[in-house]
Amino acid sequence: MTVSPAPAPAAVGLADAFVRTAPDEVPTAYRALVDSLWDDGTASTDALAAVPSLVAALEHAATDRKGHLAVLLGLLAESDYPDLDGELTRAVRAHLGRYLDLLATEGIGTPLTLALLYLLSHFPGDRERILSVAAALDLEAEDLSRLDRSLSALDVDHPDLGRVWPSPSAWTLNADERAFDQSWIKELTPQQLVANWENDTRTVLGCTGARAYWAVCHGEPRNLPAEPLPERRDVRAPVADAALFAEHLGALRCPACRGSLASHDGALRCAGCAARYPVAGGILDLTAPAPEQEGDASADFLEKLSRVPSMGLFYEAVARPAFLRVSGANWGGTVTPQDEDRYIAEHVRPVDGPVLDLGAGAGRWTAVIAETVGTERLIAVDAALPMLNVLRGRLPEVPSVLASAAELPFEDASLGAVVCWNALQAFYADAGAAIAEVGRVLRPGGTFTLMTFRRSDDPVYRYFQSAHRFPQHQGGLQLFDRDEVKRWLTDAGFTIREESGPGTFVFLTAVREH
Repeated sequence: MTVSPAPAPAAVGLADAFVRTAPDEVPTAYRALVDSLWDDGTASTDALAAVPSLVAALEHAATDRKGHLAVLLGLLAESDYPDLDGELTRAVRAHLGRYLDLLATEGIGTPLTLALLYLLSHFPGDRERILSVAAALDLEAEDLSRLDRSLSALDVDHPDLGRVWPSPSAWTLNADERAFDQSWIKELTPQQLVANWENDTRTVLGCTGARAYWAVCHGEPRNLPAEPLPERRDVRAPVADAALFAEHLGALRCPACRGSLASHDGALRCAGCAARYPVAGGILDLTAPAPEQEGDASADFLEKLSRVPSMGLFYEAVARPAFLRVSGANWGGTVTPQDEDRYIAEHVRPVDGPVLDLGAGAGRWTAVIAETVGTERLIAVDAALPMLNVLRGRLPEVPSVLASAAELPFEDASLGAVVCWNALQAFYADAGAAIAEVGRVLRPGGTFTLMTFRRSDDPVYRYFQSAHRFPQHQGGLQLFDRDEVKRWLTDAGFTIREESGPGTFVFLTAVREH
């Protein structure tokens, strides 16, 4: 006979206090309850004993408190992951019937519904039972598809990986994209298959949890307007050779030896070490020099461009707006694209020299910078070839460089301004080095304008932020503390001119000192 652990008195008291607390004290009471049972993905020793008390509180709490309790129960179940049959998960799962009855109750509202979906996402052993109840509800396609994916099991013979952000329903793959997926999936070892599947699951749970938790704290989320992907996705950069870089050759330098670059036979050649860097479609590849014996490096690079997936289109239409919602706690749409446009237009103030869009992505905000400073002054840098391919199609007059932010391929004090918009977190491990590099290449008086995200002050939301596994963040998304970014800027010789941002956004403009 299994004996249930005795309830933890402190947790019982905190759960009861949370249910009875005044509305304006709900955040404080909930924080105390969470802190007693859970810390950054790890359950406390009292958590197992507290589950029955939390479920009892869930039953008799007011509707505006039930969602908080459902999220906490989900967090406790998730603390066992990837063990789907851990002791704490089993204890939370034992009350599945109560959760499903509550989910099926009319009039409970969107916040509680989302919180229950997050809780139920942790029980794949009850997949059919859960989905049968969810199917009868009027759920958003993204919410239902995330629930379906969380409750799925890995099929090692036909693995479906990587297409879960921001929701599986957001993806409509064409034949080329499916072939691209299968080409990298079939190269994975069994261990890598499992690791990728678990990373995808954590990403789905992180998005489900962030949406649910924001809703129970703030109200119904604002849905994003539909941005369908174009039917034709055979993205091709426009034809352009090394001549497109003529205006910026004085600023560029060789990443291998720091020598100056000059145009030579459709490529760029270093005057110091004679390295040749291919140019195709207006994109300069500075990631590695091309060996002389391999023939036409630019033609080879153009062939490579023709094979890149159309991820840049998806990024612009779907992934980026969703990323702002999670990282910026922007589920209510407080920050709009027009707000971002306005900030760039008002704060980018270049001195003489080219203007760099660092981490330019697919070019949505490169276009705004171009409107502010002129395309003739602008040069884009990104480490992702598919993004630059889309950018070049959008802005054929703007030359683009494939290069690392940690070692910018520009001469000292050669640029008039730098913009790094929604990109600093993408090279987190090198963020300090990237800011130092910006300080090196920027001329005195030039502006450095950026938008990034900080860690939430709320430990629950911060956990959901960090749950996301992206290609550059396999261990989870790492965001910044505001003071951390300020220290990097000060060390790089910057003075902060303006700092703002609602939620966990950071809008910032700094000036390079003389």
